[in-house]
Amino acid sequence: MLTIAFPAQAFDTNCYVLAPQAGEECVVVDPGVGIEETLREVLTTHRLRPAAVLLTHGHVDHVYSVTPVCGADTAAYIHRDDRYRLHDLLGQSNPGLLAMFEQQFGRAATWREPSTVVEITDRTALDLAGLHFLALHAPGHTEGSVMFGIDDVPDGIDAQADVDRTMLTGDVLFAGSIGRTDLPGGDPAAMTRSLRDVVLPLPDTTLVLPGHYHATTMGHERATNPYLRGLPA
Repeated sequence: MLTIAFPAQAFDTNCYVLAPQAGEECVVVDPGVGIEETLREVLTTHRLRPAAVLLTHGHVDHVYSVTPVCGADTAAYIHRDDRYRLHDLLGQSNPGLLAMFEQQFGRAATWREPSTVVEITDRTALDLAGLHFLALHAPGHTEGSVMFGIDDVPDGIDAQADVDRTMLTGDVLFAGSIGRTDLPGGDPAAMTRSLRDVVLPLPDTTLVLPGHYHATTMGHERATNPYLRGLPA
């Protein structure tokens, strides 16, 4: 599976581009702030055409560029419990973050909803761009946080690590940490349930591609992540 990851210009949010191989359709995951130019370069270099945009949740740092990436013809997929965030993204965002945006980029943030939004639920199966995704609802960071699983791994990664599947975890699980639960829509109890009931059952051979920071594996996180090791039974 062709897999390209690069950080957004703000908040170091990871944007992912996934395709069976170069020259085909692709799926874009979490197009954050200021990713358009880099994404265009990736698409041109690998001769890719976006077939869909997947959103792990509705925070501004993960969805800000979804509308220009989708254009008029490409659908954005988001869990129904976070769908409301796309109606008024800036109104739902921390004013301090918006002020930081204006200071960094020299202009005020703007927002327009994607023309086509598809609501998904827990265990929604998606066949997109020749790849099969399974959405797992894992609330706690937001009400509609999801992880997207794929029964495939990036090209060459199986030679470097003992993995046979991939999970795009958004802000549910990071290398050595988890997403914060003190923002609007966050819920510490829900996060604990998600980690216990959705994350921990994942096989150790799962490659974790998180919304921030570097990739890891489920086996490594099970052994070392303090938020997983300290979970109640």
